[in-house]
Amino acid sequence: MATSTTARKRSANAAAPEEAPARRQRKPSKIKRLLRTLLLVLIVIAASVGATLYYTWPANTPLLSFLQKEAAPIDEEAPAQAPVRPAAPPPPPPPSEKPIFSALDPFTVTLNDGSNRSRVLHVAITLRVADEPSSIMLHEYMPMVRDRVLKILSEQHPVHVQTPEGREQLVDALTHALRAPYDLSPTAPRITNVLFTAFVVQ
Repeated sequence: MATSTTARKRSANAAAPEEAPARRQRKPSKIKRLLRTLLLVLIVIAASVGATLYYTWPANTPLLSFLQKEAAPIDEEAPAQAPVRPAAPPPPPPPSEKPIFSALDPFTVTLNDGSNRSRVLHVAITLRVADEPSSIMLHEYMPMVRDRVLKILSEQHPVHVQTPEGREQLVDALTHALRAPYDLSPTAPRITNVLFTAFVVQ
């Protein structure tokens, strides 16, 4: 019994050194397979990255600036800004129109207040016109212009004409009379305002 057990141990010990080199030879083969697989994966990844860069890299752009642009963080909260358009230049200001005035010689008329006492009205009038042809027309028809003004002034009441309402009514009456056409002229002067530069009732 003892002899057979010893013989088995010896045979087992003799077989053990033979199996050890076989196991050592198997271990390097697994490591090699793992390295090959890892190398193959790295090659595939490198080829994929290279192809992506090739098709997305714009022409005439350095690689470093392109990669920095691609790696820039995107702020999702920032609203999309519309392109800024240059402001249109402001329109030129309209040419300043100088006022055109046509001064009339002073008027002196006698006013009757209904009693035996007479009053004197002294008025200086300047007409503001819209254009130069109107000023020329007033000067051409000046005798008729003065006649119309004298008729209206002589009809005024000496007390009423000194009130603000009386002066406004006088301005309206003069404006209406002076805007009417003269003789057979198809056009009339464009009078925009009647101004009193002197107004005295004595």
